[in-house]
Amino acid sequence: MLTRNCLSLLLWVLFDGGLLTPLHPQPQQTLEAEPRENVVPVPGRRSSAQRVKRGWVWNQFFVLEEYMGSEPQYVGKLHSDLDKGVGTVKYTLSGDGAGTVFTIDETTGDIHAIRSLDREEKPFYTLRAQAVDVDTKKPLEPESEFIIKVQDINDNEPKFLDGPYVASVPEMSPVGAYVLQVKATDADDPTYGNSARVVYSILQGQPYFSIDPKTGVIRTALPNMDREVKEQYQVLIQAKDMGGQLGGLAGTTTVNITLTDVNDNPPRFPKSIFHLKVPESSHVGSAIGRIRAVDPDFGKNAEIEYNIVPGDGGNLFEITTDENTQEGVIKLKKPLDFETKKAYTFKVEASNLHLDHRFHSVGPFKDTATVKINVLDMDEPPVFSKPMYTMEVYEDTPVGTIIGAVTAQDLDAGSSSVRYFIDWKNDGNSYFTIDATEGTIATNELLDRESTAQYNFSIIASKVSNPLLTSKVNVIINVLDVNEFPPEISVPYETSVCENAKPGQVIQTITAADKDLSPAGQRFSFRLSPEASNKPNFTVHDYRNNTAGIETRRNGYSRRQQELHFLPVVIEDSSYPVQSSTNTMTIRVCRCDADGTILSCNVEAVFLPVGLSTGALIAILLCIVILLVIVVLYVALRRQKKKDTLMTSKEDIRDNVIHYDDEGGGEEDTQAFDIGALRNPKVIEDNKIRRDIKPDTLRFPRQRPPAEDNTDIRDFINQRLRENDVDPTAPPYDSLATYAYEGNGSVAESLSSIDSLTTEADQDYDYLSDWGPRFKILADMFGEEESYNPDKVT
Repeated sequence: MLTRNCLSLLLWVLFDGGLLTPLHPQPQQTLEAEPRENVVPVPGRRSSAQRVKRGWVWNQFFVLEEYMGSEPQYVGKLHSDLDKGVGTVKYTLSGDGAGTVFTIDETTGDIHAIRSLDREEKPFYTLRAQAVDVDTKKPLEPESEFIIKVQDINDNEPKFLDGPYVASVPEMSPVGAYVLQVKATDADDPTYGNSARVVYSILQGQPYFSIDPKTGVIRTALPNMDREVKEQYQVLIQAKDMGGQLGGLAGTTTVNITLTDVNDNPPRFPKSIFHLKVPESSHVGSAIGRIRAVDPDFGKNAEIEYNIVPGDGGNLFEITTDENTQEGVIKLKKPLDFETKKAYTFKVEASNLHLDHRFHSVGPFKDTATVKINVLDMDEPPVFSKPMYTMEVYEDTPVGTIIGAVTAQDLDAGSSSVRYFIDWKNDGNSYFTIDATEGTIATNELLDRESTAQYNFSIIASKVSNPLLTSKVNVIINVLDVNEFPPEISVPYETSVCENAKPGQVIQTITAADKDLSPAGQRFSFRLSPEASNKPNFTVHDYRNNTAGIETRRNGYSRRQQELHFLPVVIEDSSYPVQSSTNTMTIRVCRCDADGTILSCNVEAVFLPVGLSTGALIAILLCIVILLVIVVLYVALRRQKKKDTLMTSKEDIRDNVIHYDDEGGGEEDTQAFDIGALRNPKVIEDNKIRRDIKPDTLRFPRQRPPAEDNTDIRDFINQRLRENDVDPTAPPYDSLATYAYEGNGSVAESLSSIDSLTTEADQDYDYLSDWGPRFKILADMFGEEESYNPDKVT
């Protein structure tokens, strides 16, 4: 070992161009310096530059790791050329491990390792050495640094840091298919010897897999490995250092390899014929049986699709795949009937959904099997001839009238009679009854379409032999309408006509409504009632589309003569029996402008001047009120004065006439003025207080002697009356009295001078039209009415 260390030291004899040679020919690691010029200050002298000789230089020492000897391991020797061997030089050591790992002989400079070293723990140590004078304790040489390297030995086996491994490879893979790469690491020095050179091998897992000894790549070694035969493989891998030579250290790991599935197997039915028994009472859409084909593949490669081969049963059954169990579920598409057919036979095909083109040559990936289904006879409930019944009946049909019937039959081999009844549990009325044996439905109460237009209830049929077997059917009865209500005007209309309306002008369009349920094509007709046909005011024009128009038949209407017109219109429907009604329409006469726009429909507007604004009308009314106040004051003053006239104020009959605002009702009006006072002047003295006006205070007139029958007063009145009758320009004598209508039963007849003309000839008022638009109303009132055409058809 010492010889090998000495040979290693000779390889590093060069350092900065100098040579290190041992001082003495012995197997020791010695470092000696060649002369080298360097400028250093000398202690105790003046600062000057001089050439000095360096005592020693070094490179590095080596020490074996894991040394197990009884004596400390010799590392090397330090020596200075200033050491003459007389004991005047002392060597010191400092740095990594000085004193604990390495020691130095202060006199000889020999370095020893005092404990075993591990290169994997620390590969080298850096130390500093110095030679000092024993007496002066001063350094003889500058402190120098050197390295002690721990020389590696093969003391670490290879290790698989990532093991154990898990890998997979598809089944049926060819030889050499890549599986996985493993890697082992060796803690020894890879730069020194073969301690860290690893070689891989398989200890377990042959002959299925192989491994590359240098790279550690695992590949398949056998072709067509079948997952269905063996799925899991455990391979034991070894890694050995020293290049696999004898004496090398080894480490192992486990690789678990799984063969993944490919679709290399078709589905197969375990038997060729499947027998199923199905009750005929099975519901449509229910599962009646299951069959299964076996596919040894896994996952999506084992997914199976089932189909019924066209043939017997193809229209009656269907098959689907249960995704969880991959079974074929046979379902019923139509009802079964044992009495019609007792057995069915068809074929079912099972095939893979996901195919692998590499295995097409193996054969078709599908299989077929035969399914035989036997229908079992069951005791079934009665069957109605229709899924639903719809009937019709007229309202007000007499009670007990049959309106229809339902029919149900027992289709089993041993046919049983059927009983019917209405399911009152769900329909809480009793408008209809049903015959339990015949199934006929009759009315039980009078029906009213306007109350209920449709009835919906259920009828139950049960077998006499087994009442628990029942069937139910829905029955709808529509109540037909009987024309019992006449049509009427749909909405009340506010109809008006202008005073200046022209013949043939449509003033209103009307429609009709009927409470009855009008069938398709129901038509309404409109016409005037017979009693209104002779009146020339308005007519009805039927448009024949369930509407009609009210048209004028004359040229102009007068509010003064008649403000409201009542028009009876007959509306008739087209149902059976025909119903009609007379509807009276109210038509109001209104004042309109030239464009036909209504200005006013009030009666008071007849007496107002045309074209006056609201402010003007208010001003006129104020003036009238002021004049009336002045007149009242004037009359009151006159009553206080005493005049010597033919007749005193309290005896003047005219004073009583003036205070009336409307014409009295004659003798029938007990509160009016007593006309007898004109004939009997004595009444003037006896009854001086007007009976139609309540006096504020009761004043007793002065007592006067009774007057005799004064013929002068009567002659005076008659004379003045005759003068006013023959003078058309003179105002009437009773001009302050307003008469709204003629009193009935008046013994004095009319007191107005308007109709008191002595001649029967009509006066001509046409000149009023020339006075302008403000006198248009007076011209219309006193002018001649325009004639109408009596030949026009109503």
